[in-house]
Amino acid sequence: MTEVTGQTEYALRRAGVSQVNTDATRIWLGKVHTPPGYASEAHHHGEAETAGYVLKGRAFILIGEDYRERVDLEEGDFVFVPPHTPHIEGNASDTEELIWMTARTPDNIVVNLGRADQ
Repeated sequence: MTEVTGQTEYALRRAGVSQVNTDATRIWLGKVHTPPGYASEAHHHGEAETAGYVLKGRAFILIGEDYRERVDLEEGDFVFVPPHTPHIEGNASDTEELIWMTARTPDNIVVNLGRADQ
């Protein structure tokens, strides 16, 4: 069973393991879907540490001052996003869906910061 959880525009999160659907108390694990050609709005995950794995597609993450630093990722790549780190997640493909596996601890904290120039 999956549940829809804290959301950011163009980054649809579906929980597989969470406090809502299991006895987990300090971890969130789920899939994040981004349609072709889209990027999330700027956001961070509060105190949560985030580990991501590109399950399907090609991704990029924009971080740093004015989101000028870009990290490109492909299927099979891992990424770590430290707590309180504003970022934008994007789909680098205009034709294929991007799917991440994401683990976050202690929970799926989502703080949306609004759209940024990309």
